[in-house]
Amino acid sequence: MKMNVKKVVTDLSFQILIAMVLGIVVGRVMGEPAVMFAPLGTLFIQLIKMLVVPLVFVSIVAGSASLGATNSAGKIGITTILYILATTISAILIAFFLGNLLQPGAGIPIELIRSFIPAESYSLKAEKMEFWPMLLSVIPTNPVQSLVEGNILHIIFFGLFLGFGLSALPSAKKDGVVNAFNTLLEALIWCIGKVMWVAPIGVFGLMADATGSFGYDLLLKVANLFWTNILAAIVIFAGMYPLTLFLFSKIKLSRFFKEMLRPQLVALSTSSSLATLPVTMKTCEEKLGVSKETTAFVVPLGATINMTGSAIYYTLVALFFAQLYSIELTLAQYIAITVTSTIGAIGQAGVPGPTLLVVAVLVSAGLPVEGLPLLYALDRVFDMLRTVLNITGDAACAVVVDAQNKSNVCPESPR
Repeated sequence: MKMNVKKVVTDLSFQILIAMVLGIVVGRVMGEPAVMFAPLGTLFIQLIKMLVVPLVFVSIVAGSASLGATNSAGKIGITTILYILATTISAILIAFFLGNLLQPGAGIPIELIRSFIPAESYSLKAEKMEFWPMLLSVIPTNPVQSLVEGNILHIIFFGLFLGFGLSALPSAKKDGVVNAFNTLLEALIWCIGKVMWVAPIGVFGLMADATGSFGYDLLLKVANLFWTNILAAIVIFAGMYPLTLFLFSKIKLSRFFKEMLRPQLVALSTSSSLATLPVTMKTCEEKLGVSKETTAFVVPLGATINMTGSAIYYTLVALFFAQLYSIELTLAQYIAITVTSTIGAIGQAGVPGPTLLVVAVLVSAGLPVEGLPLLYALDRVFDMLRTVLNITGDAACAVVVDAQNKSNVCPESPR
């Protein structure tokens, strides 16, 4: 029994959970002065960010180089994209249903928003999201500059291209380079393991700062939207993801969610899919049994374009403001919200911060944007929720893709 207690106390997930609770309590008691703990969270995030760009590039190159040499490369890529698109669109439809059923924006007077937002902040720059410009923006003109600037979409595109290029070379030419990338990947994962030692301290600082800065009075003003968002997330988290795992893989659901606890806690505290990426990759490979090649290919890709939680948020915010201003949405507006939310979720960077892409969703449907600063102030709270959903979807995608690939390679092997 003593050994069990010791094991629990020394477990990193338990330490992170305790740090989160302490941070919330300290932030609640101290209020705004709790910002003094912000540097602790900043230190942790900076250490993670230091490793994210090289980790994404090296893992994508290593993964695509390994997959490109096999007959399963095309199937893995297609399965990954289909899974992401299917779950993203399903999440949007669920958000539409719950948003119209619960009416989170109804009955909230516009004067309430004006009381918290100064008049000069009403004018927000809104740009319509065009499909082709966004698609072309994924292709870097200078890959080195993209690496320096940390443009993740550029890095992924170039990494995939370079990896498949390496896979096309004869073994005598490519093996040394591929082994070098795999060695770098192992070194970066080791670095991540050491950085995670300071995770509880960083999480405490992040939660104390967030709770002290936001307080509870302001949070209550958009409680309807928040609870609707939570309900939609629960439907995806406890319904859609388990269903895909049950239908397309052999993994036990209890095992999946147990092993995902640590990445989910990191995601909840950092509000960043990319900051959680190293932990998610390690969990997929070491705890969930996903192959190294599939993990290196699917998880970094998913951390950038698999944003189910963001898609839910965009959709619910559009419905929220339509209901706030008593606007009856037309079929064309619903289609505009669906298309723009899907593109926005795919194009949303996996880092925390104000969700400016939601402006494009509102503009595409012709909805007012003057109340958005209120949501920007609370974006971190929503971000915690949607990031947990996003990284859980990344891991579920990796498990499903790996299971489908293995069944294709070894159909005669029972499990």
